[in-house]
Amino acid sequence: MLTPIADFVRSYAASDTARLHMPGHKGQSFLGCEPFDITEVHGADALYEADGIILQSEENAARLFGTQRTLYSTEGSSQCIRAMLHLCITLRNSSQSRVIVAARNVHKAFVYAAALIDFDIVWLWPEKTDSLCACPVSAQTLESTLNSLPQPPAAVYLTSPDYLGNLQDIGALADICHAHGTLLAVDNAHGAYLHFLPNPLHPIDLGADICCDSAHKTLPVLTGGAYLHLSNRLPAIYAQQAKHAMAIYGSTSPSYLTLASLDLCNAYLARDYQPALQKAIDNIDALCEQLQSRGWQLSHGEPLKITLHASRCGISGQQLADRLRANKVECEYADPDDLVLMLTPQNTAEDFARVLSAVGQPGGEKLIRPALSLPKGRQALPVREAIFAPQELIAAEHALGRICAAPTVACPPAIPIAVSGEVITQEALQLFRYYQVDSVAVVKE
Repeated sequence: MLTPIADFVRSYAASDTARLHMPGHKGQSFLGCEPFDITEVHGADALYEADGIILQSEENAARLFGTQRTLYSTEGSSQCIRAMLHLCITLRNSSQSRVIVAARNVHKAFVYAAALIDFDIVWLWPEKTDSLCACPVSAQTLESTLNSLPQPPAAVYLTSPDYLGNLQDIGALADICHAHGTLLAVDNAHGAYLHFLPNPLHPIDLGADICCDSAHKTLPVLTGGAYLHLSNRLPAIYAQQAKHAMAIYGSTSPSYLTLASLDLCNAYLARDYQPALQKAIDNIDALCEQLQSRGWQLSHGEPLKITLHASRCGISGQQLADRLRANKVECEYADPDDLVLMLTPQNTAEDFARVLSAVGQPGGEKLIRPALSLPKGRQALPVREAIFAPQELIAAEHALGRICAAPTVACPPAIPIAVSGEVITQEALQLFRYYQVDSVAVVKE
């Protein structure tokens, strides 16, 4: 597969051209990457008006993922989330409301998009969950919620995989959405690789209409590299308007280093990736077996992620993270209960061996977890009004009864303890303490 962006950047770096244009380093090395860091010079195309090498590269990505259109982001899935929600709202048909039905474990970018685009949210709460990071949605819950609405929402929005590696039943949930005349939009930030499994599990493959992937989270792409995917099921107007939507929420100075890395990743995905992915999955499965044989309790939903349920084994997730860190292993995430390891084909055999050596043995008896319930605070103000209202940062312990201004989450994506416009409850204060949230932004009184 051709790599037009990377080829152009390399050619320009080797051309000895006097750079009387941005950026200010002029190709002189400070970090070492500067010769390849360019702007929209002649022949380099432009991300939001792509008709040259960027368009060619995005078309290559669309063929790889089997989409109607795939667009690049250099500002992560956050930009893509805003753009796909913009498309869902602005292109909704006359029978659909200005509502997004969303599983509660959203990224902050979703809440900020609600303020920017000004749509209403109907939350899908988990029937049962042991972590703010997880929000399983059953077909029955979605069916009941959609039946209760006076008209179809503009879209249903899910996060899958979640931070702990749990996958929603996208196929079943997509069928329900389509039967109710609405779209399924998915934050697939942690699952760009899922299309390349022997039995693909990518949301687009399973029935989602539109989704975002953070390429940099699981593929060899520089930080900020992401995709917005539009399925072949969508009307052509979505593909036609997608660049405009991305431009509204993106910088006019996209990183060509990141674009080149997305471009080079196409060639890797087309040539070497699938056997490398399978080898990595085999190694991860073997690591899980070894950890379980030592007595560790874990979950291993999506193939490239291991979640160790540390507190069930006598140690907090943060203490286990410290143990790993002391042995030169840095995890993806840790909280009082769990520790998350994210692995890819780029991890070495030494990495796997170091994890096994560093994690050691379980700590002993299960830690006692206080009884915590999810706070369902009353929506006192619209999200948009709360986010743009004057606000102040106060100690979380003094926030009872105040109106949340900025969404408060333990990590993104996760169930926000409080969302902008909601009244902060006693249950929220208990979760603030448990997840060590010290301060919260509230609407100024």
